Amino acid sequence: MGGLDVGAAGVAGVDGVVGLEGVGGGVDGVGGLVVLVQGLVDVGWGVPLWCVTRGGVSVGRSDGVVGAVGAGVWGLGRVVGLEFPGWWGGLVDVPGVLDGRAVGRLVSVLSGVWGEDQVAVRGSGVFGRRLVRGVLGGVSGEGSRGGSGSGDGVGGVGGWCPRGTVLVTGGTGALGGAVARWLAGRGVERFVLTSRRGLGAPGAVELRDELVGLGVVVDVVACDVADRGALAGVLGGISGDCPLTGVVHAAGVDRAVGLGEVGSVDVGEVWGAKVVGAVNLDVLTAGVELDAFVVFSSIAGVWGSAGQGVYSAANAFVDGLVEGRRGRGLVGTSVAWGPWAGGGMVVDSVEAEGYLRRRGLVSMDMGLAVGALGRAVDGGEVCVTVADVEWDRFGATFTSG
Repeated sequence: MGGLDVGAAGVAGVDGVVGLEGVGGGVDGVGGLVVLVQGLVDVGWGVPLWCVTRGGVSVGRSDGVVGAVGAGVWGLGRVVGLEFPGWWGGLVDVPGVLDGRAVGRLVSVLSGVWGEDQVAVRGSGVFGRRLVRGVLGGVSGEGSRGGSGSGDGVGGVGGWCPRGTVLVTGGTGALGGAVARWLAGRGVERFVLTSRRGLGAPGAVELRDELVGLGVVVDVVACDVADRGALAGVLGGISGDCPLTGVVHAAGVDRAVGLGEVGSVDVGEVWGAKVVGAVNLDVLTAGVELDAFVVFSSIAGVWGSAGQGVYSAANAFVDGLVEGRRGRGLVGTSVAWGPWAGGGMVVDSVEAEGYLRRRGLVSMDMGLAVGALGRAVDGGEVCVTVADVEWDRFGATFTSG
């Protein structure tokens, strides 16, 4: 998308802007929306912006597979609404076939008649997005060392009994370490833990030795998961005697910057670790019989977070990628996390914990968080959000406008 030029007429007579970045299904939807928003900021635009997608959300099984790009546009759009509430219109997803009836409903949504800013237009009606409290199913038992695994995959009797090799990206960080300890308790035979620094990462040697002491074979590998060739080399080195059966993608980078100042470096770092890494894992494990494909996402991708536009979009994208996998009959679970206590994609200072607490977000104990992860994976969940939220306080500080 090129720059905006409103000419001498400015914005006079213009009642709104409709962005179609999420309709075509191309890979540039999120980047195009960033450019559009920055252009509108530059020219002092003051009329509503609506973002239109196709396949960015689902209202039921009849909708088909969710598109990750459209989901990413929704993730970014929610942050536009938080950072620029004065001229935010909303997000609207349209059906694959936009007939006259659907067009009429779309026009009514854009006119503001529905009073909603996250809407899906379908042949059966107009749907508004809602968050509802869920109940995690499945079995939360931790199993024991030496278990052989049922081979039934996620959601089978007894849940995920990891066998063979499990790959954990971001495996030397606080989150990756917590996951590795949990899986060691469930009887995994071998780990491949990746991070950009490998054994040079803080605490990596100690984590490896701890896991080896629990009876697990552990390889810690320096690998940027955004580098498909390097990641393919790591996967190719996994022995057929102990085949890859599980993936946990916990790698991620956050950069706090407003949408008006987001640059290519910000996009590249955040997008590479979370999105490109997830896409590479999805592609490179095609044809591999996996029992689990677990992605760590964030609440930023579920309801947005001002100053984290690209990060929000990236996490919404990987949620959409997992929905797409499930739509194709593959395993996949995405967990959008609230803050953890103890380091990593988590709260690692008293100041940060106090900041979040004042906004209604309570840091979760790692043990409780890992237990919730177990229930989500065991229950075969697709996309779930796990967070400790004081809703009255959160609503008062979060709601825009």
